[in-house]
Amino acid sequence: MQAIVLRELGGPERLVLETAADPAPGPGEAVVRLRAAALNRRDAWIRQGQYAGIRLPIILGSDGAGEVTAVGEGVDRAWPGTAVVINPSLEWGPDSRAQGPSFRILGLPDHGTYAELVKVPAANLYRKPASLSWEAAAAIPLAGLTAYRALVTRARLQPGETVLVTGVGGGVATFALLFALHLGARVVVTSGSDAKIARARELGAAGGANYRLDGWGQAIARLTDGGPHVIVDSAGREAFPTLLEVVRPGGRIVTFGATTGSASTVEVRRVFWKQVDILGSTMGTPEEFSSMLALFDRGLEPVIDRTFPLAAAADAHRRMDQADQFGKLVLTIQPQA
Repeated sequence: MQAIVLRELGGPERLVLETAADPAPGPGEAVVRLRAAALNRRDAWIRQGQYAGIRLPIILGSDGAGEVTAVGEGVDRAWPGTAVVINPSLEWGPDSRAQGPSFRILGLPDHGTYAELVKVPAANLYRKPASLSWEAAAAIPLAGLTAYRALVTRARLQPGETVLVTGVGGGVATFALLFALHLGARVVVTSGSDAKIARARELGAAGGANYRLDGWGQAIARLTDGGPHVIVDSAGREAFPTLLEVVRPGGRIVTFGATTGSASTVEVRRVFWKQVDILGSTMGTPEEFSSMLALFDRGLEPVIDRTFPLAAAADAHRRMDQADQFGKLVLTIQPQA
Protein backbone atom coordinates (compact mmCIF):
# COMPACT_ATOMS: atom_id res chain seq x y z
CA MET A 1 0.00 0.00 0.00
CA GLN A 2 0.91 3.68 -0.24
CA ALA A 3 1.18 5.52 3.06
CA ILE A 4 2.53 8.76 4.51
CA VAL A 5 5.29 7.62 6.87
CA LEU A 6 6.85 9.89 9.50
CA ARG A 7 10.43 8.74 10.12
CA GLU A 8 11.94 11.96 11.52
CA LEU A 9 10.43 14.71 13.64
CA GLY A 10 10.22 18.20 12.24
CA GLY A 11 8.32 20.22 9.67
CA PRO A 12 5.68 19.11 7.19
CA GLU A 13 8.38 18.02 4.75
CA ARG A 14 8.98 15.02 7.04
CA LEU A 15 5.68 13.53 5.84
CA VAL A 16 6.79 11.31 2.96
CA LEU A 17 4.72 9.05 0.71
CA GLU A 18 6.17 5.53 0.77
CA THR A 19 5.29 1.98 -0.09
CA ALA A 20 4.47 0.12 3.12
CA ALA A 21 3.43 -3.43 3.93
CA ASP A 22 -0.29 -4.15 3.72
CA PRO A 23 -1.76 -4.76 7.19
CA ALA A 24 -3.34 -8.14 7.92
CA PRO A 25 -6.15 -8.50 10.46
CA GLY A 26 -5.59 -10.50 13.60
CA PRO A 27 -8.30 -11.90 15.89
CA GLY A 28 -10.99 -9.29 16.51
CA GLU A 29 -9.56 -6.94 13.89
CA ALA A 30 -10.53 -5.59 10.49
CA VAL A 31 -8.72 -3.93 7.60
CA VAL A 32 -10.31 -0.89 5.97
CA ARG A 33 -9.47 0.40 2.49
CA LEU A 34 -9.57 4.11 3.18
CA ARG A 35 -11.22 6.61 0.87
CA ALA A 36 -10.54 9.70 3.01
CA ALA A 37 -8.66 10.68 6.16
CA ALA A 38 -8.68 13.90 8.16
CA LEU A 39 -6.07 15.93 10.01
CA ASN A 40 -6.10 16.80 13.68
CA ARG A 41 -3.89 19.13 15.68
CA ARG A 42 -2.60 16.01 17.44
CA ASP A 43 -0.92 14.96 14.21
CA ALA A 44 1.10 18.17 14.08
CA TRP A 45 2.12 17.88 17.73
CA ILE A 46 3.40 14.35 17.10
CA ARG A 47 5.25 15.45 13.97
CA GLN A 48 6.91 18.26 15.92
CA GLY A 49 7.88 16.02 18.85
CA GLN A 50 5.46 17.71 21.25
CA TYR A 51 3.49 14.61 22.25
CA ALA A 52 4.10 11.84 24.76
CA GLY A 53 5.13 8.33 23.76
CA ILE A 54 6.28 9.04 20.21
CA ARG A 55 7.56 5.98 18.37
CA LEU A 56 9.03 6.25 14.89
CA PRO A 57 8.41 5.35 12.16
CA ILE A 58 4.66 5.97 12.42
CA ILE A 59 1.75 6.45 10.04
CA LEU A 60 -0.21 9.36 11.49
CA GLY A 61 -3.96 9.91 11.29
CA SER A 62 -6.85 9.26 13.67
CA ASP A 63 -9.79 9.90 11.34
CA GLY A 64 -10.81 7.78 8.39
CA ALA A 65 -13.68 6.41 6.32
CA GLY A 66 -13.63 3.61 3.77
CA GLU A 67 -14.69 0.07 2.99
CA VAL A 68 -13.90 -3.03 5.01
CA THR A 69 -11.78 -5.45 2.95
CA ALA A 70 -10.89 -8.21 5.41
CA VAL A 71 -11.63 -9.36 8.94
CA GLY A 72 -9.86 -11.59 11.42
CA GLU A 73 -10.96 -14.50 13.52
CA GLY A 74 -14.05 -13.86 15.63
CA VAL A 75 -15.32 -10.96 13.52
CA ASP A 76 -18.69 -10.96 11.75
CA ARG A 77 -18.11 -12.05 8.14
CA ALA A 78 -20.76 -9.58 6.97
CA TRP A 79 -18.39 -6.62 7.44
CA PRO A 80 -16.34 -6.90 4.19
CA GLY A 81 -17.69 -4.52 1.58
CA THR A 82 -19.38 -2.28 4.17
CA ALA A 83 -18.79 1.48 4.10
CA VAL A 84 -17.58 2.51 7.54
CA VAL A 85 -16.33 5.31 9.73
CA ILE A 86 -13.61 4.45 12.25
CA ASN A 87 -13.87 5.39 15.91
CA PRO A 88 -10.29 6.39 16.82
CA SER A 89 -10.89 6.01 20.57
CA LEU A 90 -9.31 2.58 21.12
CA GLU A 91 -9.96 0.42 24.20
CA TRP A 92 -11.72 3.06 26.29
CA GLY A 93 -12.30 0.60 29.12
CA PRO A 94 -15.25 -0.33 31.35
CA ASP A 95 -15.75 2.99 33.18
CA SER A 96 -17.67 5.62 31.20
CA ARG A 97 -16.40 8.35 33.54
CA ALA A 98 -12.79 8.11 32.34
CA GLN A 99 -10.62 6.12 29.98
CA GLY A 100 -8.79 3.06 31.27
CA PRO A 101 -5.06 2.19 31.29
CA SER A 102 -5.16 0.56 27.83
CA PHE A 103 -6.78 3.56 26.16
CA ARG A 104 -5.02 5.02 23.15
CA ILE A 105 -5.85 7.05 20.07
CA LEU A 106 -5.46 5.71 16.55
CA GLY A 107 -2.38 7.16 14.85
CA LEU A 108 0.09 6.62 17.72
CA PRO A 109 1.13 4.08 18.88
CA ASP A 110 -1.00 2.18 16.32
CA HIS A 111 -0.47 3.09 12.67
CA GLY A 112 -3.19 5.46 11.50
CA THR A 113 -5.18 6.61 8.52
CA TYR A 114 -2.71 8.51 6.30
CA ALA A 115 -2.63 5.39 4.15
CA GLU A 116 -4.56 3.33 1.64
CA LEU A 117 -5.21 0.63 4.26
CA VAL A 118 -5.51 0.63 8.04
CA LYS A 119 -5.97 -2.14 10.61
CA VAL A 120 -8.31 -1.44 13.55
CA PRO A 121 -10.31 -3.38 16.13
CA ALA A 122 -13.59 -4.46 14.53
CA ALA A 123 -15.37 -3.00 17.57
CA ASN A 124 -14.34 0.44 16.30
CA LEU A 125 -16.19 0.12 12.98
CA TYR A 126 -19.41 2.08 12.48
CA ARG A 127 -21.54 2.23 9.37
CA LYS A 128 -21.01 5.43 7.42
CA PRO A 129 -24.06 7.73 7.38
CA ALA A 130 -25.45 7.23 3.89
CA SER A 131 -25.96 10.94 3.23
CA LEU A 132 -22.31 11.82 3.77
CA SER A 133 -19.47 11.80 1.26
CA TRP A 134 -16.27 9.96 2.12
CA GLU A 135 -14.61 13.26 2.92
CA ALA A 136 -17.42 14.44 5.20
CA ALA A 137 -17.53 11.12 7.04
CA ALA A 138 -13.76 11.11 7.57
CA ALA A 139 -13.91 14.63 9.00
CA ILE A 140 -16.06 13.60 11.95
CA PRO A 141 -14.47 11.04 14.31
CA LEU A 142 -11.91 12.56 16.69
CA ALA A 143 -13.17 16.14 16.70
CA GLY A 144 -16.82 15.16 16.66
CA LEU A 145 -16.45 12.72 19.54
CA THR A 146 -14.46 15.22 21.62
CA ALA A 147 -17.03 17.98 21.08
CA TYR A 148 -19.98 15.67 21.79
CA ARG A 149 -18.63 14.37 25.10
CA ALA A 150 -17.64 17.88 26.21
CA LEU A 151 -21.09 19.34 25.53
CA VAL A 152 -23.49 16.48 26.16
CA THR A 153 -21.88 14.20 28.73
CA ARG A 154 -19.68 16.55 30.71
CA ALA A 155 -21.50 19.91 30.47
CA ARG A 156 -25.00 18.38 30.28
CA LEU A 157 -26.05 21.13 27.90
CA GLN A 158 -29.75 22.03 28.01
CA PRO A 159 -31.88 23.64 25.29
CA GLY A 160 -32.05 27.41 25.73
CA GLU A 161 -28.68 27.73 27.46
CA THR A 162 -25.93 29.96 26.12
CA VAL A 163 -22.61 28.38 25.12
CA LEU A 164 -19.27 30.06 24.53
CA VAL A 165 -17.01 28.15 22.14
CA THR A 166 -13.43 29.44 22.13
CA GLY A 167 -11.13 29.25 19.13
CA VAL A 168 -13.84 28.67 16.55
CA GLY A 169 -12.51 27.42 13.24
CA GLY A 170 -10.57 24.58 14.80
CA GLY A 171 -11.99 21.10 14.31
CA VAL A 172 -13.42 20.41 17.78
CA ALA A 173 -14.60 24.00 18.26
CA THR A 174 -16.46 23.98 14.96
CA PHE A 175 -18.21 20.72 15.82
CA ALA A 176 -19.06 22.17 19.24
CA LEU A 177 -20.71 25.12 17.48
CA LEU A 178 -22.73 22.80 15.21
CA PHE A 179 -23.77 20.44 18.01
CA ALA A 180 -24.73 23.20 20.45
CA LEU A 181 -26.93 24.86 17.83
CA HIS A 182 -28.48 21.51 16.92
CA LEU A 183 -29.27 20.87 20.60
CA GLY A 184 -31.11 24.18 20.95
CA ALA A 185 -28.46 26.37 22.55
CA ARG A 186 -27.54 29.95 21.78
CA VAL A 187 -23.86 30.09 20.82
CA VAL A 188 -21.22 32.82 20.92
CA VAL A 189 -17.60 32.34 19.91
CA THR A 190 -14.09 33.69 20.17
CA SER A 191 -11.35 33.69 17.56
CA GLY A 192 -8.23 35.60 16.71
CA SER A 193 -9.73 36.21 13.27
CA ASP A 194 -12.68 38.47 12.51
CA ALA A 195 -13.25 36.46 9.33
CA LYS A 196 -13.69 33.28 11.36
CA ILE A 197 -16.16 35.01 13.67
CA ALA A 198 -18.10 36.13 10.60
CA ARG A 199 -18.10 32.55 9.27
CA ALA A 200 -19.38 31.30 12.62
CA ARG A 201 -22.23 33.80 12.43
CA GLU A 202 -23.12 32.42 8.99
CA LEU A 203 -23.39 28.98 10.60
CA GLY A 204 -25.72 30.29 13.30
CA ALA A 205 -23.59 31.83 16.07
CA ALA A 206 -25.17 34.85 17.74
CA GLY A 207 -21.91 36.79 17.78
CA GLY A 208 -18.31 36.68 18.90
CA ALA A 209 -15.24 38.49 20.15
CA ASN A 210 -11.67 38.66 18.89
CA TYR A 211 -9.42 37.44 21.70
CA ARG A 212 -6.49 39.42 20.29
CA LEU A 213 -8.25 42.63 21.34
CA ASP A 214 -8.28 44.06 24.85
CA GLY A 215 -11.60 43.69 26.58
CA TRP A 216 -12.75 40.57 24.74
CA GLY A 217 -14.08 39.16 27.99
CA GLN A 218 -16.33 42.18 28.51
CA ALA A 219 -17.54 41.81 24.93
CA ILE A 220 -18.57 38.21 25.63
CA ALA A 221 -20.28 39.29 28.86
CA ARG A 222 -22.34 41.85 26.93
CA LEU A 223 -23.27 39.28 24.28
CA THR A 224 -24.42 36.75 26.86
CA ASP A 225 -26.36 38.94 29.32
CA GLY A 226 -24.83 37.65 32.52
CA GLY A 227 -22.34 35.20 31.09
CA PRO A 228 -22.53 31.87 29.26
CA HIS A 229 -23.96 28.85 31.03
CA VAL A 230 -21.35 26.60 29.36
CA ILE A 231 -17.87 27.34 28.04
CA VAL A 232 -16.04 24.84 25.83
CA ASP A 233 -12.33 25.67 25.74
CA SER A 234 -9.08 24.27 24.36
CA ALA A 235 -6.84 27.31 24.78
CA GLY A 236 -5.91 26.74 28.40
CA ARG A 237 -3.48 29.11 30.09
CA GLU A 238 -4.02 32.41 28.28
CA ALA A 239 -7.82 32.31 28.21
CA PHE A 240 -8.68 30.59 31.46
CA PRO A 241 -8.60 33.53 33.90
CA THR A 242 -10.92 35.50 31.61
CA LEU A 243 -13.25 32.53 31.22
CA LEU A 244 -13.63 32.39 35.00
CA GLU A 245 -14.54 36.06 34.96
CA VAL A 246 -17.24 35.77 32.31
CA VAL A 247 -18.87 32.42 33.09
CA ARG A 248 -22.34 32.73 34.61
CA PRO A 249 -22.69 31.88 38.33
CA GLY A 250 -23.44 28.17 38.50
CA GLY A 251 -21.95 27.70 35.04
CA ARG A 252 -19.70 24.99 33.64
CA ILE A 253 -16.31 25.27 31.96
CA VAL A 254 -15.24 22.22 29.97
CA THR A 255 -11.59 22.01 28.97
CA PHE A 256 -10.33 19.53 26.40
CA GLY A 257 -6.95 21.05 25.47
CA ALA A 258 -4.22 23.52 26.26
CA THR A 259 -2.96 25.00 23.02
CA THR A 260 -1.56 28.08 24.78
CA GLY A 261 -0.07 26.09 27.65
CA SER A 262 -1.31 23.99 30.55
CA ALA A 263 -0.10 26.09 33.48
CA SER A 264 -2.57 28.81 34.45
CA THR A 265 -3.14 31.02 37.47
CA VAL A 266 -6.66 30.35 38.69
CA GLU A 267 -8.35 32.71 41.10
CA VAL A 268 -9.90 30.07 43.31
CA ARG A 269 -12.28 32.58 44.91
CA ARG A 270 -14.09 32.92 41.59
CA VAL A 271 -14.55 29.16 41.40
CA PHE A 272 -16.21 28.72 44.78
CA TRP A 273 -18.03 32.05 45.02
CA LYS A 274 -19.58 31.66 41.57
CA GLN A 275 -20.26 27.93 42.18
CA VAL A 276 -18.48 27.07 38.92
CA ASP A 277 -17.94 23.51 37.71
CA ILE A 278 -14.59 22.98 35.94
CA LEU A 279 -14.76 19.78 33.90
CA GLY A 280 -12.06 17.92 32.02
CA SER A 281 -12.91 15.94 28.88
CA THR A 282 -10.96 13.71 26.49
CA MET A 283 -12.32 11.79 23.50
CA GLY A 284 -15.24 9.53 24.50
CA THR A 285 -16.84 6.12 24.91
CA PRO A 286 -18.18 3.81 22.17
CA GLU A 287 -21.71 4.72 23.23
CA GLU A 288 -20.96 8.42 22.86
CA PHE A 289 -19.42 7.83 19.43
CA SER A 290 -22.55 6.02 18.30
CA SER A 291 -24.85 8.77 19.60
CA MET A 292 -22.68 11.48 18.07
CA LEU A 293 -22.56 9.77 14.67
CA ALA A 294 -26.34 9.38 14.67
CA LEU A 295 -26.68 13.18 14.60
CA PHE A 296 -25.38 13.11 11.04
CA ASP A 297 -28.30 10.93 9.98
CA ARG A 298 -30.50 13.90 10.94
CA GLY A 299 -29.18 16.50 8.54
CA LEU A 300 -25.97 17.73 10.14
CA GLU A 301 -23.02 18.24 7.80
CA PRO A 302 -19.38 18.66 8.88
CA VAL A 303 -17.57 21.84 7.89
CA ILE A 304 -14.64 21.06 5.59
CA ASP A 305 -12.06 23.75 4.95
CA ARG A 306 -10.10 22.10 2.13
CA THR A 307 -9.22 18.69 0.70
CA PHE A 308 -5.82 17.45 -0.47
CA PRO A 309 -4.70 14.22 -2.13
CA LEU A 310 -2.90 11.77 0.17
CA ALA A 311 0.44 12.52 -1.49
CA ALA A 312 0.03 16.20 -0.52
CA ALA A 313 -0.26 15.53 3.23
CA ALA A 314 2.68 17.89 3.81
CA ASP A 315 0.75 20.72 2.14
CA ALA A 316 -2.27 19.98 4.33
CA HIS A 317 -0.03 20.16 7.41
CA ARG A 318 1.38 23.49 6.26
CA ARG A 319 -2.13 24.91 6.13
CA MET A 320 -2.86 23.53 9.61
CA ASP A 321 0.37 25.04 10.94
CA GLN A 322 -0.73 28.45 9.60
CA ALA A 323 -4.02 28.11 11.56
CA ASP A 324 -5.94 29.73 8.72
CA GLN A 325 -8.47 26.95 8.24
CA PHE A 326 -12.12 26.99 9.27
CA GLY A 327 -13.28 23.42 9.75
CA LYS A 328 -11.52 20.19 8.86
CA LEU A 329 -8.65 19.49 6.50
CA VAL A 330 -9.18 16.20 4.68
CA LEU A 331 -6.98 13.88 2.61
CA THR A 332 -8.64 12.12 -0.29
CA ILE A 333 -7.44 8.60 -1.08
CA GLN A 334 -8.17 7.23 -4.51
CA PRO A 335 -9.14 3.54 -4.76
CA GLN A 336 -6.45 1.30 -6.19
CA ALA A 337 -6.89 0.29 -9.83
